[in-house]
Amino acid sequence: MTRTYLDHAATTPMVPAAVEAMTAQLGQAGNASSLHGSGRAARRVVEESREEIAALVGARPTEVIFTSGGTESDNLAVKGAFWAGRERGRSRLIASAVEHHAVLDPLDWLERTQQATVDLVGVDGDGRVDLAALTQSLAAADDAALVSVMWANNEVGVVQPVVEIAERARERGVVSHSDAVQAVGQLEVDFADSGLDLLTLTAHKLGGPYGIGALLARRELTLTPVLHGGGQERELRSGTLDVPAVAAFAAAIRTAVGDRPAARTRLRGLRDRLVEGILATVPGAIENGPAAVDQRLPGIANLCFDGCEADSLLLLLDAAGIDCSAGSACSAGVSQPSHVLLAMGRTGREARSALRFSLGHSSTAADVQAVLAVLPEVVQRARRAGSMTG
Repeated sequence: MTRTYLDHAATTPMVPAAVEAMTAQLGQAGNASSLHGSGRAARRVVEESREEIAALVGARPTEVIFTSGGTESDNLAVKGAFWAGRERGRSRLIASAVEHHAVLDPLDWLERTQQATVDLVGVDGDGRVDLAALTQSLAAADDAALVSVMWANNEVGVVQPVVEIAERARERGVVSHSDAVQAVGQLEVDFADSGLDLLTLTAHKLGGPYGIGALLARRELTLTPVLHGGGQERELRSGTLDVPAVAAFAAAIRTAVGDRPAARTRLRGLRDRLVEGILATVPGAIENGPAAVDQRLPGIANLCFDGCEADSLLLLLDAAGIDCSAGSACSAGVSQPSHVLLAMGRTGREARSALRFSLGHSSTAADVQAVLAVLPEVVQRARRAGSMTG
């Protein structure tokens, strides 16, 4: 069976340039921290890749801290800023209610075990953060260590006003962080212009390999490391660097940023065709997220299907060769309504009926047509199954 892959927000296939860059390094010996010739050659690859990544996201090379991916970068940002802030009497953490669990779960852990105070700021019906409430939280006391709001949401694609958030945080002397895993490569992301102190990105959302990402951290910022050891990466992230993955990361982001203008237009067209087709052929389907194209990612479509359970829809679509998701892939296997949709005001029943279709560089019009060809019948079958079990 030929499969239709519409889960690019979970991970996207590696692009040829990244495969080539990674393959070229896999046969090379040399630890990038070693002083001999092979080590220096590996270090050269790392530093040239670091410089390229920095230039493509508006950062200085010294601000690029390589990690194992988005989850580690988010943990380093949240925990590192909290522990450093606590030394200055700042132990409150502020975030939006629709953050990825790589931010929400560290916040919960810090609150339970490290005496942190956590403020989760609500969002409107489109998933956009309540700026007035965030500003009020920042102004409530002078004890905030960090504000973290994702650049673009992984479930509904809403784009947040991170530049304004960073400015308000800076006015209060609060460190600002944004998980930009979904944004980099699809939106114009410039770290310097954003005013942010910390920014998370990862390779496998861009067409690079798993297991490599970065935290952009202002050079003058003080963070407490999560990992201790050899002192690599400004002593913020010890560990032997994965040279082939770093090289592939640079190649992937180069490709994504270079292709971005044309890709954005193409993905918007495919997404619009998909959503319009679903709404026209599936009674009771409701689109989630903002309608304005400039407030959402070009390739994510999230819809509720009245009378259905997302798990049933996923199984039926999987059997038909369609790959999509019921929300964040990092919560896969956990049967619970999306916290993002609940925060947006959807009921538990509505949130449990939602599917996310996410398009990427390998998506085609044929993929959209494949979904539209089977989804109406799939929804009917899921509704019948729900009525029998209900």
